[in-house]
Amino acid sequence: MEFGLDTFGDVNGKPYPEVIRDVVEQGVLADRLGLDFFGVGEHHRDDYAVSAPEIVLAAIAARTERIRLGTAVTVLSSDDPVRVFERFATLDAVARGRAEIILGRGSFTESFPLFGFDLGDYERLFAEKLDLMSELLTEGPVSWTGSIRPPLRDQQVYPKTESGAIRTWIGVGGSPESVVRAARYGMPLVLAIIGGAPARFAPYTELYHRALTELEQEPQPIAVHCPGFVAATDQEAVDVLWPHARRNLDRIGRERGWPPMTRDRFEADVTEGAWHVGSPETVARKIAATIRALGIDRFDLKYSHGTLPHDQLMSCITLYAEQVIPRVRELMNGD
Repeated sequence: MEFGLDTFGDVNGKPYPEVIRDVVEQGVLADRLGLDFFGVGEHHRDDYAVSAPEIVLAAIAARTERIRLGTAVTVLSSDDPVRVFERFATLDAVARGRAEIILGRGSFTESFPLFGFDLGDYERLFAEKLDLMSELLTEGPVSWTGSIRPPLRDQQVYPKTESGAIRTWIGVGGSPESVVRAARYGMPLVLAIIGGAPARFAPYTELYHRALTELEQEPQPIAVHCPGFVAATDQEAVDVLWPHARRNLDRIGRERGWPPMTRDRFEADVTEGAWHVGSPETVARKIAATIRALGIDRFDLKYSHGTLPHDQLMSCITLYAEQVIPRVRELMNGD
């Protein structure tokens, strides 16, 4: 069982450059504390500081030794698969083989008009670009034809990686079709569970395993991405997180037509839903329950939320690494 962290570089009142430098420090701390993975999201809006995660990850790579580094997620639909491969192959060199990619369509759509793509092509863009990306990941000559760009004929793409393969996942928000597509390409699966009880996603993990078998693919790991926050006590964790999470959720809610978040509804999702929030013991028990319900191989805690300050994020990372994860391992071993 592996444990990771995800951040979107949420803007917390500091200038963008300071937020980005803080993300680097958070990644360095995660490596020092022995975590397995550190993921940085890609966004193109004013409430998140990171639009070029590979550059931030390269800065972290230069100061770390062991932790694997990846995106959460790379918005493939509005990017060029060739450039995605080139950037990650370069990151992999800097990180000495520790780079990972999580490919997804993204839950925000600002990148589509920014880079000149039509949202009406949402599904076709991802499907064709994923198909091309799967060819590029073989690191051999690529021949590919589609409708979204000119074809490639025996095209080599550089640099090559030392291992000959970059571990590449597909991030899914809950679409059965996307789960089957990940299995079709033989890629590991990341389930983004941001609302509702994690156990509701058990049919998706079962579908993925079944699809891998039926498609005669090798077994692949499953990870989950869930929001959370750790503090000394349950009450402190909720009290500290609530105003920051509310501002973030209410902004997104206004954009998408959701009602304002209430404290009661938020606490209900902490108690029974996707949010893994509380003392180290409480969070450990909830993570262990999520692992058991879904049979996953990696748990990634999305620890940054809206305007939470850097020092509280660093404290959360420390508690997660030093107290939560050891306790999860005890619980999984029946102690």
